[in-house]
Amino acid sequence: MSINIEERVERARNYFLEGYNCAQAVVMAFDDVMAMDVAQLARLAAPFGGGMGRMREVCGTVSGMAMVAGAIAPSNDPKNLEERKNNYALVQTFAESFRSENGDIVCRRLLGLEPAVERSETAMPSERTKEYYKKRPCVEYVASAARIVAEYLQAH
Repeated sequence: MSINIEERVERARNYFLEGYNCAQAVVMAFDDVMAMDVAQLARLAAPFGGGMGRMREVCGTVSGMAMVAGAIAPSNDPKNLEERKNNYALVQTFAESFRSENGDIVCRRLLGLEPAVERSETAMPSERTKEYYKKRPCVEYVASAARIVAEYLQAH
């Protein structure tokens, strides 16, 4: 499979700028790798935005990379520990690359929101305005995650 890194990064960025959440943007940029259409991927990845349901836990871009890792190194048989090990190792590789580049993999720390916001305040997504994009570095995290996955695919 031929992977154009810049094209994948741009696709992920564009999906995010269209209003998809961070996890959706990363996963949808790899629809061919996932062997699913973008609408299906948008539905599956939707709950992982904002650090999983906007709880500000693991960054949605990292969750998106983990979902793509499931297609790259599948683990379908619960008794096949070697497959599971390979899948987990790839997820850890992606997460460590992201952490090395961005300083963390936890949404609230990446966004400087420590301590975490009260759960009752977190369910409503932020409206995507020019101000939102000015104060949120999320599009750069989306680009970073897409690049990490694309570079891995290109190398393997």
